[in-house]
Amino acid sequence: MGVRSGEPNAVLTACLDELGWSPKALARKLNRVFGLGTVAETAPYHWRDAGALPRSPLPAMVAYVLSQELGRAISVAELWQGRAGDSLMLVPADTDLARPWTVQGLGQIVEDWVLGGLVDRRRFLAISGSGLTAVVSQYLDGTAGRGAYTLRITTGLGADPLVEQVEQNLPLLQLLDDEHGGARHLPYVGAQFRAVGLLIHEGGHSSDVATRLVRALAEIGQLAGWMAFDATDHGMAQRYFVTALRAAHQVNDLPLCAHILADLSFQAASRGHPADAIVLGEAARRASDAAPIAVRASVLSRLAYAYATAGRTTDFHRTRGAARELIERRGSGEEPRWMYFLTDNHLDCQAGYALIQLGRTQQRDGGTKLARGNIAQGAALLETGAYNASRSDSGRQRRALFEGTWLALAHSARGELELACQVGQTAAVRLETVHSPRSTALLRQLAADLRRRQRNAHVSGFLPGLEQILAQHRAGHQRPH
Repeated sequence: MGVRSGEPNAVLTACLDELGWSPKALARKLNRVFGLGTVAETAPYHWRDAGALPRSPLPAMVAYVLSQELGRAISVAELWQGRAGDSLMLVPADTDLARPWTVQGLGQIVEDWVLGGLVDRRRFLAISGSGLTAVVSQYLDGTAGRGAYTLRITTGLGADPLVEQVEQNLPLLQLLDDEHGGARHLPYVGAQFRAVGLLIHEGGHSSDVATRLVRALAEIGQLAGWMAFDATDHGMAQRYFVTALRAAHQVNDLPLCAHILADLSFQAASRGHPADAIVLGEAARRASDAAPIAVRASVLSRLAYAYATAGRTTDFHRTRGAARELIERRGSGEEPRWMYFLTDNHLDCQAGYALIQLGRTQQRDGGTKLARGNIAQGAALLETGAYNASRSDSGRQRRALFEGTWLALAHSARGELELACQVGQTAAVRLETVHSPRSTALLRQLAADLRRRQRNAHVSGFLPGLEQILAQHRAGHQRPH
């Protein structure tokens, strides 16, 4: 437990009182942010009431969580009365990213990735608010200027076989994410990202080869960021996304820049930071003005999700409708290869879980009639999606798990407990092959919903099995700290 002062921790008490949190609520938040098993639910009572000092790096973790929730900085020294210092292993996600938006600035960031490699033990803490927008502000306000490389690539005699191998491998890396979820193969994809970074760092390439390598770095960085987001390693995801954005900027790939900004927006919305999500999503929309239709539709769907999490219902419906109109106009024109995943059904399902989240929030706030309508509409959209996909459908397993869990949550919210258990069971068995902590967190929310209905025969038959699966999954995939 660490050193005890014997006196209550007045600063911690005040912070918890301001948030309306019990010590148990603090423990649960720490476990959500840093991984299950980070701290016992009883430990913060000792910190608050007896002045106990937790083991390192928990003092820094607690200060980070409280700062994020309160919207102001709570230093480690202030929170623990000078008895603990900052952890060298816990650093903000924007550390060393404040470089010029030039080839040289990108090179310095890439060098950090290369030198860190697999031995980098730092844990990057997700940023929000002004910290998040500042790290991309020069791109957002236009002062970053144009990138150094032309997007057009002309290959011919002397084409580099190594670069060709890198490019040919990109679609295969994306399939790993679709089939197994972000967490299972993130170390491998991260190693591929650093390998391309090493080639860039070594230099000596023709302009054509340098352009292709930087573009590959941007694409792999976007994928690694998405996988880290799916793994709920949000600080690392932000570092990948920002590095990828800088790389895409250097090759003047505006569609990819817009796509990455939309990813950052979607991540912020999923983390419960709708204001950040709207700023980034609206920036992505502006960046996508001249992009192919599929990119514009995808960006708008992410912005619609941001509006939904902010409770801006009118803006959600307007933006979602605009995305739907665009995808219906989609023709046979050239599109970026990385937009392979986007279909009209994908947009419908994204709107579906946005509506369910909006409805569940309204339900908690007492808006019963509005909530019922939104949840019903969201469930109807998800029923057209991947939730019931065959286990042999290798390209949709992660999506099926995520959408299926949202659909089960919708049935639970509507009191349709038999359907909630049936759909939840179909989703839960996918954990055998899919490692997506983002989806697993939704299954835990389903379990929490159902615990209040344990007298129901369907719930009593399903819930123990679900909790056993979740416990086994937690034991097998806890992250070290």
